[in-house]
Amino acid sequence: MQKFIRSERPEPFSVLGLPVHLLNDYVSWLISRAEHQEGCHVVTLNAEMTMAAEHNQPLARIIRQAELVIPDGAGIVLYLKLYGRSTTRCPGIELAEKVLREFGRSPALGTIAFVGGQPGVAQRAANVLQDRLPGLTIAIAQHGYLTPEDEPIFLQQLKDTQPRLILVGLGVPRQEFWIAKHRHLCPNAIWIGIGGSFDIWAGVKTRAPGWLKDNHLEWVYRLYQEPWRWRRMLALPKFAWRALVYRLTRQGAVKV
Repeated sequence: MQKFIRSERPEPFSVLGLPVHLLNDYVSWLISRAEHQEGCHVVTLNAEMTMAAEHNQPLARIIRQAELVIPDGAGIVLYLKLYGRSTTRCPGIELAEKVLREFGRSPALGTIAFVGGQPGVAQRAANVLQDRLPGLTIAIAQHGYLTPEDEPIFLQQLKDTQPRLILVGLGVPRQEFWIAKHRHLCPNAIWIGIGGSFDIWAGVKTRAPGWLKDNHLEWVYRLYQEPWRWRRMLALPKFAWRALVYRLTRQGAVKV
């Protein structure tokens, strides 16, 4: 596995004023952070989150402060291509699976925590992944419906356990705010917001067929599964229009 020096930081590229970090190998960079016990927040940026951040400055601030922002959505990839930056989409669920695989291969990297999803889903996902990757040590599998009375107890458990990889599936933007608020409890951990990945791993939902993913149409399958999301999907054409206007009114790549 490629090694990265401790001081290296991916160079950000601006997408409508938000950073996207372009690396050939996100997994190696993250595992290097884990080996050096350097914590980080990973944001999986897509068009919907980008549009939300335009009207939600606290969210935009969290994205800008994250150590790693990856191009999760097809719209982000197409935007980058407008500026001559050829890159491939890096879905958060796939990045998380690859990082989990490395933790399974090297148990010394530390323990793992799952946070989010409906009651029972995070635990089911943990069971599936531990069967698939026997070297994993998933120390915490906590659903995302904690009561105000139970939350302090869970946060103390998180602090006492000090997992090195914390996957948070609370949906956007709740998971980003939750990570920003609580990452001080485990400062050496890699925190990744993974949306609905626990549902996929637990078998509650399925991902789009390969041909849809390959043609940047995974959002169509998600809308088919969750038709109530149609209002949120309106962000996609809005993002496309904003990207075109931004490209025509600004010269070249803009760094952040």
